[in-house]
This record gives sequence, structure tokens and C-alpha cells, in this order.
Amino acid sequence: MSTSAQIGVTGLAVMGRNLARNFARNGYTVAVHNRTAARTRALVEEFGGEGEFVAAETAEEFVAALERPRRLVVMVKAGEPTDAVIGEFAPLLEPGDMIIDGGNAHFADTRRREAELRERGIHFVGTGISGGEEGALNGPSIMPGGSKESYAALGPMLEKISAKAADGAPCVTHVGPDGAGHFVKMVHNGIEYADMQLIGEAYQLLRDVAGYEPARIAEIFRTWNTGRLDSYLIEITAEVLSHVDAATGRPFVDVVQDRAEQKGTGRWTVQIALDLGVPVSGIAEAVFARSLSGHAALREASRGLAGPAPSPLDETEAAAFADRVEQALYASKIVSYTQGFHEIAAGSEEYGWSIDLGQVAAIWRGGCIIRAAFLDRIRAAYDARPDLPSLLSDETFAREIAAAQDDWRDVLVAATRQGVPTPGFAAALAYYDALRAERLPAALTQGQRDFFGAHTYRRTDREGSFHTLWGGDRSEVTA
Repeated sequence: MSTSAQIGVTGLAVMGRNLARNFARNGYTVAVHNRTAARTRALVEEFGGEGEFVAAETAEEFVAALERPRRLVVMVKAGEPTDAVIGEFAPLLEPGDMIIDGGNAHFADTRRREAELRERGIHFVGTGISGGEEGALNGPSIMPGGSKESYAALGPMLEKISAKAADGAPCVTHVGPDGAGHFVKMVHNGIEYADMQLIGEAYQLLRDVAGYEPARIAEIFRTWNTGRLDSYLIEITAEVLSHVDAATGRPFVDVVQDRAEQKGTGRWTVQIALDLGVPVSGIAEAVFARSLSGHAALREASRGLAGPAPSPLDETEAAAFADRVEQALYASKIVSYTQGFHEIAAGSEEYGWSIDLGQVAAIWRGGCIIRAAFLDRIRAAYDARPDLPSLLSDETFAREIAAAQDDWRDVLVAATRQGVPTPGFAAALAYYDALRAERLPAALTQGQRDFFGAHTYRRTDREGSFHTLWGGDRSEVTA
């Protein structure tokens, strides 16, 4: 077999197959391989007219088909399957070659793999890819980690196949060393969870409080998508809500069980945030909301609990309420992105990655699931102030939150009075109020901790750690 392919893809399920086609469509000769050879042959037979493919049935043939430095993209399930593929191919590679993991790997696994392969002179590039099967084929947002040397050889190819933002910029950048790319993709997915939960709450409020049917709500979302909420998720929400089930003639959303599933990246975002000590309460509530939706027996047993029943508003009040929901959705969305970028900044500091937050926002402007018009403004905010402590510290976003907060609070009051659960909206507002509060009850918490566990506390009027000898004269001592 001739050494003619600039890049190879192993693992030809939907994502791998479409990524291979994307490379071929962009003029690259692509070696393709799958554990089941029939799938490799089927790809070439069906899509061979889209570009140049080199079909390989064995690992040895696959590696032999690649130009040096070899670029080998792995598109298999995260965890043990990825380790198995690395174990199969790494012995066939030489120093300077690279393995690119395009799956949803845990960043800690990526760090381990990168360190192990680095000792053998092989570059391991943990690469987050967002956009689903359509993005893989037509241009995803790509978040590669790994060494600068690997990006020099791989980056131009990724830039060519990636989505392009409205200004033509490719939606890919070298995120940082070892696990940085998969870390950023993890947080992307956490923000995605929050975004979807907030949209779901907006829908529920428009239905139960405003009294609108799905088709009407779809039109509202289409209108929102022409303004500051312009985004992929708002766009597809309108499509889902307007869809009518062919079998029953009912709104599609009414025939789907209300049990949301998840693949794990949202949970990882919350787990790692806890490890880093970063508050991502909005993302956490989105993860918990999906979890709660799946506890069918618990929900069934609780349906008889006391509480108000929603009472739809009249037409005039409903229209005004819908405008307030838009404000609450936008403000809560800003908080979700604020929390996500805070976690990326904390991870970058913890692991020494030096991630450029402005560039992260830039590559999320196209191709990925959370692509949204206001990411341009997030990019601009971080470009202007790379040390920006929070998106809420940016003057423009702070003004918008200030303008939205009365409606935001009114929506939550209405939701509470009518018994409509809005954990995402509520968590976002609580986070906002906690940040702006002059004093938090954490002072009392520290007093309690010192009382039962002598954990000490710090004072507002002088430096040092202190402990009160509780009981008796309650004298204070320096810890």
C-alpha cells in the first residue's frame, strides 16, 4: 500500500465517517479504518466520489498508508475502547507521529495518555469536537489540546475543515497543553446543559403561565432568534415546537416522554467544578433537573403533593409576560456562560494551560451546539480585558443584567406562585445576588464551624486566624 494519505480516521460510526468525509471534501487523501472492515468498504463505496480515500482493513495497512508525520484520528467511545485503540496503534508509530482523540474523553484520561505517549515520542492530541454529525461533516467547532509542535502539523488541516464564523475565521484554536482541549469541550457541554434547561423553563412558563400552545411558542422563539438570543439552540427549539406528530396529529413535544437523558459530560463539568471550588450552580441545576426527570417512580409518588395549579393569563397579560420571560432567559444565559468561563479560567490556572478565554469564545461562534450571536461580545470582552474576573464585570453585560433584573425577578415570583419549577432561572438569579451582596451568611457558617469543630475564622478588623473558646467566658484566642 502506498504512503499517500495526509490523515487517517479509525472508528467509522456516524461521527468518524462524517469527519473522514469532511477531510476528503476539503482535498485531503484520507485513510479510513474500522474494526469491522465491512463498514470501511461501505464508506468508500457510498462516498468515494466525494474525495480520495484509502481503505485499510488492518492496523498495519492503515499506518502504512499515512504520510509522515502520521496523523491518526481516533473516533471511538471514550474510556477503555480508546485505550484499546491506542494500545493497538501506538506500537506501529514512530517519534513525531500523532494520535488525535476526537471523542468525548475525560480530560484526566487525556492528560494520562498524553504523558505516556510523550515518553515514546508520540504526540497525543486530545481534541474536543462539537457540532454533532452535521458539524462533523460540514464544519464543527474544534478544540485541540496537545503540544505546540503537533498543532503546527495538524492545525492547518483542522482550520480547513472547521466551521467558519461570520467574519470568516476558522472555529478552531490550539487550546493548550495535554488535556486542555477536552477540558474546554467538557465545559462547553456543561454550558449546553444549562442553556437547554433555561430554554425548557422558558417554554414551560410560556405554556403554563402565559397559556400558549406549542405552535404559538415556536413563533415566539423564532422572533427571539432574530434578536440578542440568536443562537442554534433557540433556532432548533422553534423547529421542535412547531413539529406535529404524524401518527397522532398532536404537537410533537406532547408525545415525547418528559425524561431527559445525558451522556456524562455535564456531570463531569459539575464534579470538576467542585474539585476546583468553582460555583457553577446553574449548570449543576441543569444536570440535576435531567436526573430528576428520569426518576419516574419518585415523580409518580409525589404528584399528589399540595401546591398551586397554573392559571393561564389573559391575552394582554400573556404578551407582557412573554417579554419578561425573554429578559429572564437572556439574563440567566449570561450567568451560565459566566460560570462556564470561570471554570475554564480556574482549570487553566490549576493545570498551567494558559487558555485564552477570548479565543475560546471565538471558536464557539460557529459549528458547535452553543453557538450564539453574543459570543462575539464575549470574545470582545476578554480580548479587551484578558484578566476580566467575570463576564458580569464587563460594563455591557452588567448594564444588560441591570435592565433585565426586575423582569427576571417578576418571572420567578410568577413561577413560584403558580407552582412552575424553574431551578435554572432561580439558580442564576441567586448566583447574581450572591455576587453583588455586601455580606453573605458565610460569616454565620464560619461561626458555627468554629463552635462545633474549632475550625477558626478570620475577622473583618484585623489580620490572622482566630478561635473562640465557646462556653464559659467565650474568650478569643489567636489560632
